[in-house]
Amino acid sequence: QVQLVESGGGLVQAGDSLRLSCAASGSIYRINAMGWYRQAPGKQRELVTGITSSGSTNYADFVKGRFTISRDNAKNTVYLQMNSLRPEDTAVYYCNADIFTRTGSGAKVYNYWGQGTQVTVSS
Repeated sequence: QVQLVESGGGLVQAGDSLRLSCAASGSIYRINAMGWYRQAPGKQRELVTGITSSGSTNYADFVKGRFTISRDNAKNTVYLQMNSLRPEDTAVYYCNADIFTRTGSGAKVYNYWGQGTQVTVSS
């Protein structure tokens, strides 16, 4: 079994910063891409940012220049540094990862989601 556990959410004021963490644990052989999504009330879940195993990143236009994704492969952890937060960033933030687990004949990749962490930005 593999689990993704997020932490670091909270209530902040506009202009403040937060750092989210997501740690993967369990029967992990290798982690490929990791990323962060968010879902605001009444809206669909949307991609915020992603990072490959080699460190290549991509960002949604609405967070470029404000958010930074990074990962520590030794700790199986991905981070999201969020600066200059805006009220419209308010959402539940979810971690996502493609993780290889060992099987009897080798390894197989599965996609996993964390439970989500609430970020609320007041104006």
